[in-house]
Amino acid sequence: MSDITYLGAFLGGLLSFLSPCVLPLIPSYVSYITGVSFDELKTGDKAVIRRLTLVNSSVFISGFSLVYILLGVFSSFVGHILSAYYDVIRIVGGIIIILFGLEVMGILKIRTLMGDHRVHLHSKPRGYFGSFILGLTFGAGWTPCIGPILGSILLYAGTTGSVGYGFKLLLIYSLGLGIPFMATALAINSFLSHYGAIQKYMKIIMILSGLLLIAFGVILLSGKIMILVKLAPDLAPKKL
Repeated sequence: MSDITYLGAFLGGLLSFLSPCVLPLIPSYVSYITGVSFDELKTGDKAVIRRLTLVNSSVFISGFSLVYILLGVFSSFVGHILSAYYDVIRIVGGIIIILFGLEVMGILKIRTLMGDHRVHLHSKPRGYFGSFILGLTFGAGWTPCIGPILGSILLYAGTTGSVGYGFKLLLIYSLGLGIPFMATALAINSFLSHYGAIQKYMKIIMILSGLLLIAFGVILLSGKIMILVKLAPDLAPKKL
């Protein structure tokens, strides 16, 4: 089960990156954290721009990863405290995650998930520290499209009651979001030229995101069933 949920967390990060709340903002974030304009990104010294992009993107990714990992640890810690109510948390969490999935697919409209909670920085502090602060801000913002996916993974981490598992789960989610961000930042010119084609598949991406969340919800709701299935061979009467 751990391998499946780790894969799901990574895919959740990847689908968060591809969401319409994040993908269109990538060029702006790259320009902002590097301090290089769009024109300079296209025509400037490629070696210098690549170095600026690599270092600043790494620091930016570290910033939002720290936020997500701390949230994962906190969720797991709270889940451990409330372990006596595991079944209730599992069932309620599973239902909420399924509702999140339906919302992402556009079947439901949950108002609390539709508002934009990002913190907007009017001026970036200088240097790598500024990129790190912007990463923290991005992570804390929880844009509408990231919210359901990230919230679902945090709910799942909370049901495990294991701080170590919550740490690893959100680390993998952060990698799923951070790796394509880094790749896109380093190939920003190619991204800008192909972005129109990617937009055509946005509806499919959101449907896949919703199905992933529903799968997480089903995993939680079917917890006891899966345990019984594993125990079935041992519980079956032995033939004489």
